[in-house]
Amino acid sequence: MALHNAKNMLTMFLIGIATVSLFFVIEFRTIVFVVSYIVLIYFLALVFPALPVQQKIINSMAAIILGVTLLVFSRYSYYFKSKHFVKIKELEEKNQQISHLNGQKGEILAFVAHDLRSPLNNIEALGNLMLIENEGNNEAKMIVNAASQAKNIINDLIEAAKQEHPIFSKEPISLNRFVNDLAAKWQTNTDRKIRFYADKEDIVINANPSKLERVIDNLIGNAFKFSSICKPVDITITKKDHSAFIKIVDFGIGIPKEMQAHVFEQFSKAGRQGLMGEKSIGLGLHISHKIIEQHNGELYVNSTENEGTTFTIQLPA
Repeated sequence: MALHNAKNMLTMFLIGIATVSLFFVIEFRTIVFVVSYIVLIYFLALVFPALPVQQKIINSMAAIILGVTLLVFSRYSYYFKSKHFVKIKELEEKNQQISHLNGQKGEILAFVAHDLRSPLNNIEALGNLMLIENEGNNEAKMIVNAASQAKNIINDLIEAAKQEHPIFSKEPISLNRFVNDLAAKWQTNTDRKIRFYADKEDIVINANPSKLERVIDNLIGNAFKFSSICKPVDITITKKDHSAFIKIVDFGIGIPKEMQAHVFEQFSKAGRQGLMGEKSIGLGLHISHKIIEQHNGELYVNSTENEGTTFTIQLPA
């Protein structure tokens, strides 16, 4: 019994309580029994040493105090860990609810993708037939444009709602030719001027062509939307170190400084109507940003109000 020294025994008792109290997470009755058992053993151990009665009383009081300390510490530890356990259970239940809601959302998206796009395709096809018969039919043009816009919004909603990053194939792309072809396609479908600049050295990147085309199309469309029809749009391709840079520059109304931090957010509050009244739901730039991230690249913006905006795509090369 610690060489029959009550002080040594008391020190061991204190160390034991301080250690054990950190790990006791048991019911109240059990911990009361444990504390009572330890204190009783200590009282019995005090019988053997030849100590004055006064010292035995003092040590007994100290044992009781330390026993109560063990009880308090263990209750506090039990309370803390039980609250932590309850929070974990609540989080698990909420995660299950979220998973259930995600499943319902997937069903809704399937409905949107199939049952809404199909009639829009029919409306667009009928509008195009009307235009074939009469190219000057403004009502038919409005029908086709409205159907096309609605389809684009549906596609953006479906893309934004996808939780997991899709696994898509990549292939080597000659960036100069790829972007030049996109600029030429835009040029044939609009009276707007597009100026294309690229280094003489061919830049090759690994990317998904359709995904990258969607990003560049979206940025060119935004450049047209927020700049005057008499202003050109510049597209520049450069390479520095191991990165390729695609810059789409317009000379339009720009983005207010307080909005620039929100342009890539989902359903961004930075979404605005275009100069010709084009509507936006704040998803295009969010989706573009996500696609570039999936290519291990970056998409960032630099804009001055009433001077213009530059969107830069940085991709590994």
